[in-house]
Amino acid sequence: MRFTGCALVAALAAASTATFAQPSSVSVKDSARDTLTAKKSNPSAAALDFSGTIFANYQYRGEAGPGHAQNKFDVERVYLTFRLPAGERTSVRVTTDVFQQTTSPNDTYYRGWVIRAKFAYLQYNYLDGPNWKANVRVGLLHTVFIDHDEQFWPRWVAPTPTERAGYFASSDGGIATTISLPAKWGELYATTTNGPGYTSREVDRFKDYASRLTLTPFSNAKSKYLRAVAVTGWYYKGALASKFVTAAAGEVGGIGSALDRDRWGVHLGANDPRYTFGVEYAGREDEGETGLNTILSPRAVIDSGGHLIAAYALAHPFAVAAARSLQPLSFFGRFDRVTTNTTNGWKYNVVIAGMMWDLSKRASMSLDYQEQTSVKGRPASPTRTYFAHFVARF
Repeated sequence: MRFTGCALVAALAAASTATFAQPSSVSVKDSARDTLTAKKSNPSAAALDFSGTIFANYQYRGEAGPGHAQNKFDVERVYLTFRLPAGERTSVRVTTDVFQQTTSPNDTYYRGWVIRAKFAYLQYNYLDGPNWKANVRVGLLHTVFIDHDEQFWPRWVAPTPTERAGYFASSDGGIATTISLPAKWGELYATTTNGPGYTSREVDRFKDYASRLTLTPFSNAKSKYLRAVAVTGWYYKGALASKFVTAAAGEVGGIGSALDRDRWGVHLGANDPRYTFGVEYAGREDEGETGLNTILSPRAVIDSGGHLIAAYALAHPFAVAAARSLQPLSFFGRFDRVTTNTTNGWKYNVVIAGMMWDLSKRASMSLDYQEQTSVKGRPASPTRTYFAHFVARF
């Protein structure tokens, strides 16, 4: 749908008539752990909790060639989040994604800004005891790992390694459950989703199944540094329909079986006011098809695999000595080695480095450099971009 400034103003004006609750976190995205420790919904007080995030940047292209010196100011997207109780232990969340349409041919028919749902789900807390807590969600919800990785890496600077490499979308339609382990030992998150992601409708009859186990073994340790450490393992079993589901004229018959689309990974990270780091490995296996599914050109299934290794760190040098809650200056760096095809050895590197300044507890900016360079194979053309990123949470 076409999105105009008037529509946005009207939506915000309507929302302002409700009683707003201040968000409990500066992040527009809920982690599963945050939602499990939230208070019970009060059926007699249907207060709307409204929050949002604006992502913007200025970028300058520094590589040689036709793209050199191109620059622009860009509002990447705006998230508007609405949360509302729906009875005892039940709540609803809707997060709209406001963005500029740039994909051809959609940018021809829907020029300017458009709006779509990023998250839209009903949540029921079916366990709410002193030791065990658990919920179930139905709708557009978080996929298995990207939201967890965003608790360590600032998404407003760049997408997380698995999302940037195209392993899967950050949101999808389906059903999910989160089980919080007792004694702050971690959590289990499991999903059944459509597969294409929130930007696409369901395209076939197959579903994707995924689960993530996060352990915080030192959560009760005396050391402040150890308490922030989390170890995660995740697995994603995906499936795609054949392009020959319906046999066309001349083909030998329809193919009803699925093609594998599997991903998995491990992650070690810590999120502390003084430092943040993450180290991860992820792999993928994809099946594809060759041939025309005819007698002269029979269909054949081929395998394609890849993996990535990524490491990042954020340092807050003045948080160790100072006692103030706001420590504005921090430095960050990240390196990704992405192998797109293990058979051919195609791989590329991603380097991100910069400094961050917190303007307030809810607004930050960064000056950073990001490059992608080929080691072997595609993508062959390097990109080098200088950024000034801005984020505001309200």
